[in-house]
Amino acid sequence: MCLAIPSRITEINDNMAVVDVAGVRRETSLLLIEEPRVGDWVIVHAGFAIQKIDDATAQESLRYLREAAQLLVDEDDPSAAANN
Repeated sequence: MCLAIPSRITEINDNMAVVDVAGVRRETSLLLIEEPRVGDWVIVHAGFAIQKIDDATAQESLRYLREAAQLLVDEDDPSAAANN
């Protein structure tokens, strides 16, 4: 299974960008994106920005990813679920 993460472009140098997701910054290739700009949301997979997305879609996707991560934590520690 593949997972692509919504990330915001914070810096651009030639065909490379620094993207941020929840405070984690990574270098990402922009070779597959047309007219990338600082502030754009992109889907990143395997070190490549593969698609631009709008802010609402990015926020919704990130919310679902956080919820999925929390479910895994709760599954590993059933007492954590009781405290939520």
